[in-house]
Amino acid sequence: MGRLVWTFTTNRDIMRLHVKNSFYNVISKEEQEMARKMKTMDGNQAAAHVSYAYTEVAAIYPITPSSVMPEHIDEWATEGRKNIFGTTVHVTEMQSEAGAAGAVHGSLAAGALTTTFTASQGLLLMIPNLYKVAGEQLPGVFNVSARALASHALSIFGDHSDVYACRQTGAAMLCESSVQEVMDLTPVAHCAALEGKIPFINFFDGFRTSHEIQKIETWDYEDLEDLVNKDAIDEFRAHALNPNHPCQRGSAQNPDIFFQAREACNPYYDALPAIVQNYMDKVNEKIGTDYKLFNYYGAEDAEHVIVAMGSVCDTIEETIDYLMAKGEKVGLVAVHLYRPFSAEHFLSALPKTVKRVAVLDRTKEPGANGEPLYLDVKDVFYGKADAPLIVGGRYGLASKDTTPTQILSVYENLSLPEPKNHFTIGIVDDVTFTSLPPKEELALGGEGIFEAKFYGLGADGTVGANKNSVKIIGDNTDKHCQAYFSYDSKKSGGFTCSHLRFGDNPIRSTYLVNTPNFVACHVQAYLHMYDVTRGLRKNGSFLLNTIWEGEELAKNLPNKVKKYFAQNNISVYYINATQIALEIGLGNRTNTILQSAFFRITGVIPVEQAVEQMKKFIVKSYGKKGEDVVNKNYAAVDRGGEYKTLAVDPAWANLPDDAKAENNDPAFINEVVRPINAQDGDLLPVSAFKGIEDGTWYQGTAKYEKRGVAAFVPEWNAENCIQCNKCAYVCPHASIRPFVLDAEEQ
Repeated sequence: MGRLVWTFTTNRDIMRLHVKNSFYNVISKEEQEMARKMKTMDGNQAAAHVSYAYTEVAAIYPITPSSVMPEHIDEWATEGRKNIFGTTVHVTEMQSEAGAAGAVHGSLAAGALTTTFTASQGLLLMIPNLYKVAGEQLPGVFNVSARALASHALSIFGDHSDVYACRQTGAAMLCESSVQEVMDLTPVAHCAALEGKIPFINFFDGFRTSHEIQKIETWDYEDLEDLVNKDAIDEFRAHALNPNHPCQRGSAQNPDIFFQAREACNPYYDALPAIVQNYMDKVNEKIGTDYKLFNYYGAEDAEHVIVAMGSVCDTIEETIDYLMAKGEKVGLVAVHLYRPFSAEHFLSALPKTVKRVAVLDRTKEPGANGEPLYLDVKDVFYGKADAPLIVGGRYGLASKDTTPTQILSVYENLSLPEPKNHFTIGIVDDVTFTSLPPKEELALGGEGIFEAKFYGLGADGTVGANKNSVKIIGDNTDKHCQAYFSYDSKKSGGFTCSHLRFGDNPIRSTYLVNTPNFVACHVQAYLHMYDVTRGLRKNGSFLLNTIWEGEELAKNLPNKVKKYFAQNNISVYYINATQIALEIGLGNRTNTILQSAFFRITGVIPVEQAVEQMKKFIVKSYGKKGEDVVNKNYAAVDRGGEYKTLAVDPAWANLPDDAKAENNDPAFINEVVRPINAQDGDLLPVSAFKGIEDGTWYQGTAKYEKRGVAAFVPEWNAENCIQCNKCAYVCPHASIRPFVLDAEEQ
């Protein structure tokens, strides 16, 4: 039997205790100390940790952002980790997502508990097999880090358009809102699939949840084994295709019987909501939570309620706390079981006092009367005399950031005499005027939350170093932590921005850091390219990696930056990590030096503890590469203290604006391309894309992008040149250009 554990699991759950104590049993400190083991991980690892326990065969094919899940499964299988059946998962990588889905189908039909992991177009390629797996009542689990589908353009980032496209297949759909929920509810998908004889799409937001790092409580496999229905497993095995008791499946049926046979599955879908709730109750009993098919959060007598699913729910709850403190009657219904959609359970979650409802969908269905979740909610109230006013809105397509102020505008819209329907938030639609008015950002994360932003270059080690920093703090202190990494599709060599939060209380801010206490700029060219001081709080700190010193640095800083420093009393530090890395022998890998400087400047944890843990991570990361590499990184940690302080002249507060360079470049470059390159694409209105709605993009725009991010400029050495032309081929900045001449031209 698994041990009985009482604890609060998700960020949302802890906040519920403050708002509505009736949601939980009040537990003692001693009982809290019996909590599950705390570990720092992202949503992909949380899903993989649970899925491995219930999986015998994993048929996989990688696709961003789900690839990390099968990578963990493959790694653990190679290490010989045992699942709850005492066996190692058999991992098979196929040559396409369609092949992986076919393998899942065949493996399940043969009686092996089988799982796969996918997203976006990869999930669409699995749709034909999803119909078959559901129709044949095979309990597979498809773990999906939900991602945008390619339409007018490709996007690797997250929304719900892929999972919505599968709602007609017959697969059940379970949604999680946070990394902790992924850990807690993934067992429900596996166990309910077995008992209900229905495959599950177990999904959570791509990148925002799949790649967000949080400090969470984890299941041990003893507890997971205790949850599952062993009789359901035996029944599944007995149902498998077997030559010892042969049967035929996958036949063709004529019009006389197909319809009737198709309707025969209805009782299984009718029974599934109760089965899912039963397993949620088992989870609740073990860990002290209150998971339901639809969880309500907010005022008991709320009049205005938002319905949503996914990571936005934590942001909405943060906003609700802010509004309730001002006396407003607002709430949220967070959807967990999306298919089958249980009207009975939905209505039981909604307060009877509700007068107006806003349904948020993270997708767009052009030409429809509304998006899927909105239409589902409207249908629940069809024909009811006391039905509230229901409006729908779109948000967060392709990982567009959704902030508390945007949620405030949704509640404000509900308060209008005639609320706007089919609205959008997070953009400015000046073409068809769907958008709600934008508002100035507020910091609602709570007291004692320390926020930091790190501007880096793809593959410079900044993201990796920040992942280590979060794990150091999360795994070695009582602090809660969160990390999210924003980068463009260029990946290596592209722009990266790390968003970190630390605090003594759980963190629910599932959006980018907009009001940091600390900003680090690891590429000095970024000072002129991006607004790196945007949102930096008064009395905050700024760290710059630069080759400039003292007066030369002050001279080269843009007026806009110096003005911000002076007006907001910013403490400014600088370090030449590039030169230090060269001296140590690390080449252009400045990440460890700058990570050390961050810990020393901020004091988030004691410096001695930070240095000790950084060196442990170095051994773990580079130990196999030899003692020399380890010692070089040790030196990088020690030399991270070589930062200096830049004196901020109060007179900078009155500096004039920087002169704008005049040019004769095309309007498209100045009005669209340059704002995008400056990371200001979020500020572009819908009208900026008139004429290119079909995804057309003008040619030759890259020549206007002069980033100047290289620390060194290559030089052609004529004496060493063998005229192989490879230098021009590999130089990313085209600093060396070949001229091919014949004998006469020479």
